[in-house]
Amino acid sequence: MAERGDGGGQQAACGHDSYRTPLASRYASPEMCFVFSDRYKFRTWRQLWLWLAEAEQTLGLPITDEQIQEMKSNLDNIDFKMAAEEEKQLRHDVMAHVHTFGHCCPKAAAIIHLGATSCYVGDNTDLIILRNAFDLLLPKLARVISRLADFAKERADLPTLGFTHFQPAQLTTVGKRCCLWIQDLCMDLQNLKRVRDDLRFRGVKGTTGTQASFLQLFEGDDQKVEQLDKMVTEKAGFKRAFIITGQTYTRKVDIEVLSVLASLGASVHKICTDIRLLANLKEMEEPFEKQQIGSSAMPYKRNPMRSERCCSLARHLMTLLMDPLQTASVQWFERTLDDSANRRICLAEAFLTADTILNTLQNVSEGLVVYPKVIERRIRQELPFMATENIIMAMVKAGGNRQGVVRVKILVESD
Repeated sequence: MAERGDGGGQQAACGHDSYRTPLASRYASPEMCFVFSDRYKFRTWRQLWLWLAEAEQTLGLPITDEQIQEMKSNLDNIDFKMAAEEEKQLRHDVMAHVHTFGHCCPKAAAIIHLGATSCYVGDNTDLIILRNAFDLLLPKLARVISRLADFAKERADLPTLGFTHFQPAQLTTVGKRCCLWIQDLCMDLQNLKRVRDDLRFRGVKGTTGTQASFLQLFEGDDQKVEQLDKMVTEKAGFKRAFIITGQTYTRKVDIEVLSVLASLGASVHKICTDIRLLANLKEMEEPFEKQQIGSSAMPYKRNPMRSERCCSLARHLMTLLMDPLQTASVQWFERTLDDSANRRICLAEAFLTADTILNTLQNVSEGLVVYPKVIERRIRQELPFMATENIIMAMVKAGGNRQGVVRVKILVESD
């Protein structure tokens, strides 16, 4: 049996007397919070034990229909208090839940976890959770793109002053600038979909990836062991499983997952920074509710708080990438346990943060307000300087020296 417990398992107090992550208590959606909840995780552990038992029965191991039915009937019958007490004694989270599941399935207790390792339930559950979390994010990102596309179409012909280095440049349109945002988000959508579809099941691989325990169960019949791996993979809804693993699936998968989420964070940070700058110029602003208060001391203020929240959380999302990078680099040989506590935090936080960002950005994108008169006034202020580019080209066409003309431009603009 591979050791799994990392010394955790203490149950945090609830209510207002103990710290709770704001990602769950304040920001992220109930759906995303549920995917990373204890109930969903441990229920999935039980489902994986059931799938394993069903496949082992089909392939000839002495497992009865009565045992299978007992496990099916108790998938949701989780005694969290008992599991916590068991883990306190055993210092091993998986075995605590093997005992807890066996307590309500006395007939099936002997065959629960048969031939499996802790990573059979732990890693495979993580992969199921990652897949489902992507499935929650993808439509939200697509929805934001759709809302921004509607906004871009409506303002495709509205001229506005473009900025490079945040200095007045040439004209663009409000719609075209929005397309810069959309293009980045479309790249993120493609990348999230790619990583989601590339996820492979760890499968039934044994303690060091050799499937030795299952070969023993099936008396050296390697075809049955391969079939067992395939059957459980299909039951979990995956098209492919890893061919090669150590005790865990390669932690480079976590790098891929958090890389695309961090990249999404960078896109959202850029978009919301643009909106914050435009709000300062009073050319555009995010939705502002009738009862919303901009400042406790300055009632005239209309702070872009939603865009600021997106930027704030996007910074956190981008920094989380360092965790799987460092974790993957120090997984000695077939695995070490210094990945466990780290992964409990960074994987969940990355998806909860991305979920919050997309929920907020959707709200922003559905209520963007543009002020054409302010935009027009700024264009008129800069129009004489923008005209110098056309003057230069006209003078060169008339036979002038471009380098000398540039000096004229600089003098004109400095005046």
